Amino acid sequence: MTKNSFYILLLTGVLFTSCIPVKDLVYLQDKNTSGEQNTVAAVESKPYRLQTNDVITVDIKAIDPKLVSIFSKSNSGVTDKSESALYFDGFTVDDHGNIRMPILGEINVIGYTLEEVRLMIEKKLLEEYFKSEANIFVTVKLAGFRYTINGEVGSMGTKTLFQSHVNIMEAIANAGDITTVGDRKAVTVIRQTPTGVQMHDIDLTDANVMKSPYYYLQPNDYIYVKPLKQKTWGTGQTGIQSISTVITLLSLATTVYLLLKN
Repeated sequence: MTKNSFYILLLTGVLFTSCIPVKDLVYLQDKNTSGEQNTVAAVESKPYRLQTNDVITVDIKAIDPKLVSIFSKSNSGVTDKSESALYFDGFTVDDHGNIRMPILGEINVIGYTLEEVRLMIEKKLLEEYFKSEANIFVTVKLAGFRYTINGEVGSMGTKTLFQSHVNIMEAIANAGDITTVGDRKAVTVIRQTPTGVQMHDIDLTDANVMKSPYYYLQPNDYIYVKPLKQKTWGTGQTGIQSISTVITLLSLATTVYLLLKN
């Protein structure tokens, strides 16, 4: 084998092993091998059931606002909807699964959906404090949808979205997307449930991921994006970067060879 042939083989090998294929970077691909159009129906997200340390907001309205002002944690009239304001004005589910509201006292909410908690509070108000003519209107929401994302993404850390449902694509987009060297085929979702911690890897390059129960996140989910092997090798993420790496290595090898020869 000539020296030129060796260099060509070395260059080809590095290009094939270090470059990241386009198919590893594209989300939600139709991997149906039959060639037919595949319609993917996203799995229906189940209502979230409250757990300890969740923070919820309870808003009670009536025809006469003064009648319900005593049931509010803060009657200062502040309209700040920042994460910190919602945290301090919200109600935290304690270790026993209770929230503690003014006048109403402790209410057990663990394992209940937000709609069930709303009906529970509304029923208690009508049975003990008001008549139906008062037109009580109760709204119960989570104080922001919080999740944590780490690994090969643009912006790591704990994020908060002010919406009731969040899928993993929205969560990743909110974190600045997965980097080029992030493994989209094995994104880990860690979820705390009443029965313990669950951990599952999902393939975001496959459109069938929308059928996964982990496609829609739950509050306090943890997402980890592992790096591809190309990051460890350090040979470049694209063909141009790989060629530059090879040229640098060949130049170094040639320099060392000439020095030793002389």
